[in-house]
Amino acid sequence: MFKRILIANRGECAIRIIRACRELDIKAVAIYSEADANALHVKKADFAVMIGPDPVKSYLNIHRIVTIAVETGCDAVHPGFGFLSENDEFARRVTEAGMTYIGPSPDAIRDMGSKTKARESMIAAGVPVIPGSEGELSSIDEALVLANDMGYPVMLKAAAGGGGRGIRRCDNDAELRENYDITKREATAAFGDDALFMEKCIVEPHHIEFQILADSHGNVVHLFERDCSIQRRNQKLIEIAPSNFLTPELRAEMGAVAVKAAKAVNYVNAGTVEFLVDKDHNFWFMEMNTRLQVEHTITETITDVDIVAQQIAIAEGKPLPFTQEELSFHGFAIEFRINAEDPKNGFLPTPGRITRYNSPGGPGIRVDGCVYAGYEIPPHYDSMCAKLTVSGPDWESTVRRSKRALAEYDIRGVRTTLPFYSAIAGSDVFMQGEFDTGFMDKHPELLNYKQKKTREDIAAAVAVAIAAHCGL
Repeated sequence: MFKRILIANRGECAIRIIRACRELDIKAVAIYSEADANALHVKKADFAVMIGPDPVKSYLNIHRIVTIAVETGCDAVHPGFGFLSENDEFARRVTEAGMTYIGPSPDAIRDMGSKTKARESMIAAGVPVIPGSEGELSSIDEALVLANDMGYPVMLKAAAGGGGRGIRRCDNDAELRENYDITKREATAAFGDDALFMEKCIVEPHHIEFQILADSHGNVVHLFERDCSIQRRNQKLIEIAPSNFLTPELRAEMGAVAVKAAKAVNYVNAGTVEFLVDKDHNFWFMEMNTRLQVEHTITETITDVDIVAQQIAIAEGKPLPFTQEELSFHGFAIEFRINAEDPKNGFLPTPGRITRYNSPGGPGIRVDGCVYAGYEIPPHYDSMCAKLTVSGPDWESTVRRSKRALAEYDIRGVRTTLPFYSAIAGSDVFMQGEFDTGFMDKHPELLNYKQKKTREDIAAAVAVAIAAHCGL
């Protein structure tokens, strides 16, 4: 059994792993940049080591992180999500240093991290894949020929992409020409690799992903699905488990395909197989994420399986404690990503100091957060402050509970997505469970919510009124 684990991450993600370590009586070692000196994950860890002054590059410094793990006597390293979690070189360096990497093998990370390689592997395994290019695109001319053969719309995608970045929809030749170089630049900036590939665009599909657990003894199961269709610019906002859209028969079929996909690449540990599903219930493999997902909380809620604890147990060499037939789910769960962003202003990040923080409570409420009153949200990282997970015995009661919890949640000092989510949860269309990836475009009226006035807003308004009254 592991005695000490280094967590190569920050914020809410690191706190989630620290909690699992505490329950397993494992010491947790946190790392932090200078910008994160007052971060909550630093306060909650058993040990914390500063990795460097740069707010972003510090968390990407493989040599420094591995050195700290060795020097602090760690048995294993957990990458969390983001940063180095899908970097095969990091996984390799951890194992070469004599520690256990809590995740899949470096080869699996490399092969599934390449979207073109992943497509090839799935095609070979007989998994349905979206029609597209065979390998990487060599030129705009090749892209134009392929797009006209398949028929518009098409999706240009970064071969090394992930997290919704490096993706552009093209509806005609002109848009494809315009977006080709733009997408290559985005791919280079985000992933250090400008290779692109192309897929047929499935118009307004459901984005459905299946959670996978696989041990080193050949056992692979799925923990059912999450519907991640409510997005903005290919970035997930709200996730639901299970999906309102899938029939029991389709759920079983897709789950079996997800397990087949994992077995095809000899996958071990937690992972996610993602699909697009059209209105006629046709489905296609999209990608595989070789790490813990942000939205794993809703799967834990409906299955009562601690996914992080299972990751650790699998890395220790233990077999899965259940079979597929022994797994089931109950009720519904919804995760709201509470971001420090202004939805009315194109979801522009709003870093700053939190002046008031009160989280909701009561039955069916889970909050995974990393902020507190007085905390200064830095501008260098993802804008997520917390994840609110709400569960209930059925869809209607879960939505009603969500409305109540969102109304209770109070974060002041920065604008957040809370009032926007309240508008969504209070809408008839959400209660009806009617959403696909076109949800945001179809319902722009949901952005016409009333913004809560902060103390700063009220003070500014009073100052303006006084100035006007005094003729200043």
